[in-house]
Amino acid sequence: MTSEITLFVNPTAGRGRGARAAQPAASALRAAGFSVRTVLGEDAADALVRARAAVEAGTDALIAVGGDGMAGLALRAVAGTRTPLGLVAVGTGNDFARALGLPVREPAAAGRMIADALTCGRIRDIDLGQVGDRWFGTVLASGFDSRVNDRGNRMRWPAGRLTYDVAMIGELAGFRPIPYRIRLDDELLEVEATLVAVGNGSSYGGGMRICPGADLTDGLFDVTVVGDCSRATLLRMFPRVYRGTHVDHPKVTVLRAARVEIAAEGVTGYADGEPLGPLPLSARCVRGGVRVVGP
Repeated sequence: MTSEITLFVNPTAGRGRGARAAQPAASALRAAGFSVRTVLGEDAADALVRARAAVEAGTDALIAVGGDGMAGLALRAVAGTRTPLGLVAVGTGNDFARALGLPVREPAAAGRMIADALTCGRIRDIDLGQVGDRWFGTVLASGFDSRVNDRGNRMRWPAGRLTYDVAMIGELAGFRPIPYRIRLDDELLEVEATLVAVGNGSSYGGGMRICPGADLTDGLFDVTVVGDCSRATLLRMFPRVYRGTHVDHPKVTVLRAARVEIAAEGVTGYADGEPLGPLPLSARCVRGGVRVVGP
C-alpha cells in the first residue's frame, strides 16, 4: 500500500473551500493508513516548485485540493512521470474531477475514494493535451466561450457558475462569427465559427458538455466547431450544451485529430479554465500522459 502521499492545496480555491477541504480529505487518508504531508505555495509559481520537489523526492501520489486551475497546476508537476494524481475537487468548475468520476465538493468522500483506490491499485493512464509547456485535462476553449471567460474574469458578481451565464449574456450583444484557420493533423480548414473547442475531456465551465464524445484514452481530441450562428440560434442552443445534445444541431461539427492548431485574430485560448494566451495555439494529444487515481 502507498505509504506517503502529498496534498497539494490551493487555500483560496472556491472562496476558501480549498483550505477548508484539506483537513477532511487529509483525515480520510490518514484514517486509511496513509502518511500525509501538505504542500502550500505563496503563489502559483512557488506552489508548482514545491509540488515538483515532492514528486522528485518520490511521493507516492500527489493529491490536488482545489478546482480545475489547481488540477492544471498539479498536471505540470506529474505529467510524464509515474506519480499518480488524485483530485479533491472544491473549485468552481471541477470538470476534470467529473471526467475522472470523482466526488465534487465532498472532500471527505473524495479522500475516502482516493484512499480506497490507492489501496486497491485503481490507477490508470489517461491522455493529456499539451500546448507548449502547459498541460490540460479537459478542454481548450476559443472564440465566444473564451471571450465570455475574459468578461467573467473581470466581473466581481455574481459568483460560481452564474458568472458564466451573466457574462455570456453580456458578450452576446456585440458578438460576430470569427474567421478561423484550423489544422487537424494534416488537414487545413478555413471557417467562420462562433467557437472552436478542443476536447481531451468532455466538459468545461462546470458541466457544459461541449465535447460530449471525448474519450480520455483514445489518443485523439474531439474538436467541436460551432459555425456562424446568429445570437438567437446561440441562445437556443446554449441549454443543450449541458446535455451534450448541441452536437446534433446542423451548425455544429465534431472532428477528431491528435494534433490541432487553431488561429484567429483577437482570441484568447483557455485550457482547464485558465488562460493560455492569444491564438494561434498548437495542441497535441499525449496518449497516457498522466497516471490518475479514481473509481
